[in-house]
Amino acid sequence: MNNDSTANEFTLRSPSMEGSEVIPENYVSDTSGYHGKNISPPLEWKGAPQETKSFALTITDLDASLNGGWRHWILANIPANIHSLPEGASTKGLLPKEAIEIENDFEEFHYGGPCPPKKDKPHRYVFTLYALKSEKLNIGPESERIEFETALHNNILAKTSFTAKYGLN
Repeated sequence: MNNDSTANEFTLRSPSMEGSEVIPENYVSDTSGYHGKNISPPLEWKGAPQETKSFALTITDLDASLNGGWRHWILANIPANIHSLPEGASTKGLLPKEAIEIENDFEEFHYGGPCPPKKDKPHRYVFTLYALKSEKLNIGPESERIEFETALHNNILAKTSFTAKYGLN
């Protein structure tokens, strides 16, 4: 996994993807001819700046045809005292109560697993965690992508990410 961090110690990882850059089938879509379970992977992070008041998370397919990538999961208002999300947090009611899932590019309010076109090369999925200087972003689940991105970028203290791939070719 690649780790891109703006703070020396701020890291994000998924224990289910350790030692591999390939997204396991459990986290792949269960639509469009894919047979995954479409559950969100477990994630863990550490080393956020001390002044962090909340976190936001995005998972983006960089190789999708949508300008800026295809957003598979957008999660905001994760409290600063939370440092992990369990497997299936999105669809099994395991998110912190303060957290909100924002509409992704599937037009759904939960995690959507990888499902690149079957004949494409494997796609790159960037998991990015943002440490924020506010307890809550002033947005709601139905906020437009630009509203989320503006609120996010006005509050970033640090970010960290890793990239994993998925595809059948």
